[in-house]
Amino acid sequence: MTDADIQIPVQSTDEARTLLGPLDSNARLVRELHGVSVLARDGSLRLLGDAAHVHVVQQVLEDCLATMRAGRRLSVQDVAARLRATLDQEPMGDQLAAERGVRTPMPGAVRPRTGGQQVYLDSMEQHDVVFAVGPAGTGKTYLAVAKAIEAMKRGTVRRIVLVRPAVEAGEKLGFLPGDFQAKIDPYLRPMYDALQDLLDARTRARWLESDSVEVCPLAYMRGRTLNRAFVILDEAQNTTVPQMLMFLTRLGEGSRMVVTGDPSQVDLPGNVTSGLADAVRKLGGVDGIGMVRLDASDVVRHAVVSRIVTAYGEDVGKQPRR
Repeated sequence: MTDADIQIPVQSTDEARTLLGPLDSNARLVRELHGVSVLARDGSLRLLGDAAHVHVVQQVLEDCLATMRAGRRLSVQDVAARLRATLDQEPMGDQLAAERGVRTPMPGAVRPRTGGQQVYLDSMEQHDVVFAVGPAGTGKTYLAVAKAIEAMKRGTVRRIVLVRPAVEAGEKLGFLPGDFQAKIDPYLRPMYDALQDLLDARTRARWLESDSVEVCPLAYMRGRTLNRAFVILDEAQNTTVPQMLMFLTRLGEGSRMVVTGDPSQVDLPGNVTSGLADAVRKLGGVDGIGMVRLDASDVVRHAVVSRIVTAYGEDVGKQPRR
């Protein structure tokens, strides 16, 4: 067992108070869950304990700080929930985590929390086109956006293009007020959420205003060729076969593509074949294309989400065929 002593700088007493909790309740929770001591010392939080567990706690606290510094509200209870969720994570050593992390402009790094996520990150390093298929909460979109931001910072791409089909999730929303952007924003909101988590407000605004980051519906991809871009298609299970072919053929020189989707959440009419399922079937084994399949063990949201995904999957298997 290797001990570690790590300090996390805090910028205000409010940050420290939110992380530690009233009467140090969150600090006690960390001690109970991981055997790690959290001490407030001279404008920083000091973490003492086994290196693997210290790393897990450090990751959660740095992620919480990044969220607060991005202007998003975070309560003491939110911090406690994130700490409790680490019980389902396998601690990794500090050196291994540092090697595998994805750097972004926010403090700290986005790190894989499961073996499946590590395979996903490795695949994005090795292939020009990657398909990531799996249930909600496995980090498909989040890790892809983190990789895209990393590529932008390194200068390997000149822009990020985030794409999503504008398909209603099983309900008819009817007429939406406002201009065109206001009408499509609800469909693209998850992409903006990932940007908000991973980029500070100033960088995010600058990149969006300069079109270094473009968020657009799938229908607007026709006729384009994207050179030196990191292109992500989210919710790809809701594309048709022609739409998927159209999207994949946008790939230009020096570009990367990541296609993410959950086959269990198809919102297309029953007689329409999902472009994601069709592409996974046709393109498996094609040189330059990576296929990553995530499952309930890779869910990194609230611990209950993994159990929900598993329960629904088991129930589907028990349903009689019609």
